Amino acid sequence: MKKGILKWIFVSIVLVYAVFTFASQQKTLNQYAKNTESLALQIEEQKEYQEELAKKKEDITSEEYIEDIAREKLDMYLPNEKVYIDKGF
Repeated sequence: MKKGILKWIFVSIVLVYAVFTFASQQKTLNQYAKNTESLALQIEEQKEYQEELAKKKEDITSEEYIEDIAREKLDMYLPNEKVYIDKGF
């Protein structure tokens, strides 16, 4: 009879340990899932940013962009181009 009680106590302890371990691992897995979602979102944002930079790089090397910057920032104009300045008061 004493052996039967010891077996049940041992089984109960093992079962409680198993449940505690399972709950702890489930919590860790949930945290990993959240981290995975967060990292996936960051990757997507960085891909969009990379695409924006690639488009900007293409635009910067275009002749039209260079002419626009020369007009706006450097006040340079093409030969025989008429420039009108609005002196709006």
